[in-house]
Amino acid sequence: MTRIVQVSLPILLCGVSSFSIASDDANAVNLQKTKQSDSINSIEKITVESSATANKKPVGTFDAPVSNLEYDPRVDLQSRNMAEAQADVTIRGGIFENTGFRVGSATLFDPQTGHYFSEIPIAPQMLSGPNILTGADNALFGMNSSVGTVDFGWKPIYTAGSVSIGLGNNGFNLQSVHAAYSKPLDGVNDWTLGFEGEISQSQSDGTIENGDHDFERISGRVQLSNSNSQTDIFFGSQDKFFGWPNMYTPFHVNETEDLSAQLFMLNHKQTYSLTEGGTESAFEVTAYTRNHKDHYVFSREAPEAFQAFHETDVTSIALSGRHAQSNLLAWNYSAQYIEDSIESTTLENSFTSRKYYKISVLPEYNMPLAENETLTLRLGAAFDDTNRDDSDVSVISDVTWNKLESDGTSKTLYFSYAEASQVAGYTAIGGSETGGLFRSNRQLKRESTKNTELGFALEQDYWTVDAAIFYRQDNGLTDWTYNYNSTTARSANPVDIDSVGLELLTTHQLDGAKVITSYTFLKKSEDYYQALGGDNIDASFYALNYPDHRVTLGAIWTPMDMLEVRVDNEWRQQQENALRNGDDDAFFTHLTFTYTPTQIDGLSITLAADNLWDESFEEVPGTPGRGQQYTISATYNW
Repeated sequence: MTRIVQVSLPILLCGVSSFSIASDDANAVNLQKTKQSDSINSIEKITVESSATANKKPVGTFDAPVSNLEYDPRVDLQSRNMAEAQADVTIRGGIFENTGFRVGSATLFDPQTGHYFSEIPIAPQMLSGPNILTGADNALFGMNSSVGTVDFGWKPIYTAGSVSIGLGNNGFNLQSVHAAYSKPLDGVNDWTLGFEGEISQSQSDGTIENGDHDFERISGRVQLSNSNSQTDIFFGSQDKFFGWPNMYTPFHVNETEDLSAQLFMLNHKQTYSLTEGGTESAFEVTAYTRNHKDHYVFSREAPEAFQAFHETDVTSIALSGRHAQSNLLAWNYSAQYIEDSIESTTLENSFTSRKYYKISVLPEYNMPLAENETLTLRLGAAFDDTNRDDSDVSVISDVTWNKLESDGTSKTLYFSYAEASQVAGYTAIGGSETGGLFRSNRQLKRESTKNTELGFALEQDYWTVDAAIFYRQDNGLTDWTYNYNSTTARSANPVDIDSVGLELLTTHQLDGAKVITSYTFLKKSEDYYQALGGDNIDASFYALNYPDHRVTLGAIWTPMDMLEVRVDNEWRQQQENALRNGDDDAFFTHLTFTYTPTQIDGLSITLAADNLWDESFEEVPGTPGRGQQYTISATYNW
């Protein structure tokens, strides 16, 4: 959860429609002290980031923005090889194309397929978050992501650095260097110039046969900031080769992917004029260009049997912010424009470029009920359009009650109703409808989602509780399906799905330890479009691949000053699927021991294990699950 407390204010203004989970250090408390106005007696804004997972870094490679999301209770990460290789990130039972990745104000996008949304060549040391946006917040800030958004921000740069090396079983090796430098500008009051760079590389033979990988990433940025603004110029590039049996197809072949991604981004965020009561306004502008290349090989033993080449280019500019007109009235807003194009050896029609537009406005009214008690009402709408699809107007609304007790306990109760929409990617609509491994559907229309949600949050000194019940209606959702009479392909088909879900997350701070627990329940009712072949569907690869019940248990324990233990556990009972081999339930454990010797300041040595119990559960039906991975790494920080 990410909580912002205005310490000097008599009431806590809370406009939250869904609790946000930030996967940062579980013990991190970032005190951001901002002199907002001399007349406001120097208000301090305290941001407390608490984690939904105990571990921050993966075991089998260097960390990425997608790392460790598999233990976040609202994220179901369905990976091939490992999360950092190919990760389908789903939120609340959606599919991978329903999830967006947002950095600053802009949603990063790949027009070919949502399989590559998480190809983000940014070092996690540069980012805050991730926050998981759902309901009204996703409808407000998300772009072409109808269920949820994984949201990141740019951190301030401070002088620091680290170098890491690692070894492990399965021929694993890792090297990583990160350095940052910040200095005040001479003769310019309150301005700071910062530089940050990172290079990482990892290789292994894979946790199963033909599951090898070879990854490289380089990223860097320049930052100019003062107490009211921060401007970042970023460039990142990564190259990834990895293999996996049955990666996308259930034909017992050893498939490979060779990916290359380059990202250039400019981001500026600004705070400005306070109201008389001390409420701050802010906006953020983000522009980026992204190039992504994919070379897919169906069989590494016979690469000429079938291979595909894709190259996508995306350019985007986005704006978001909150303008406080008074202490009672504020305007939340977001807008984004995306232009894309694709060159592909598998697309058959001229549908190879598109322009996307979205603007959303959400007025907010804060009504004081009593001392330290507030009722916040938000009601607005979003408009989505492209130059090739029908437009759509979506309602966004929520009401939030918040009370701050005299002992510091915060209670929040909210109800929200939000709509969102999106259009399908090129693989789903632009390829062959009658041949090939992945069959498109040219009749796919704009997808729409309606989400109704009731939630509660309680925050005390040593306890937090976040609970939510939601009912979501997905209309025209694009799913990839399987038919026993046509076993050589998976096909894109529209489906209407009603989903009911329950989420419960608690954290408890003990002496020398922190415990994080969660439980989620999900139930779906589906109706495939019979007029488009829905009566011939025998199995779903994605939309009906979800856990009915899921429990996570994480802990951070420091038995002595030199030793820290972090453990994440997940048990799940998956919905039955005709394509899945093996059990429908699984238990995963990610365990790390970090030793910090007092003799060498800045040095830490970590022993880590992933999939400790050697589960063979197929996260994607028909695709083998990952094996065990053990590593030892040394990191020197300065």
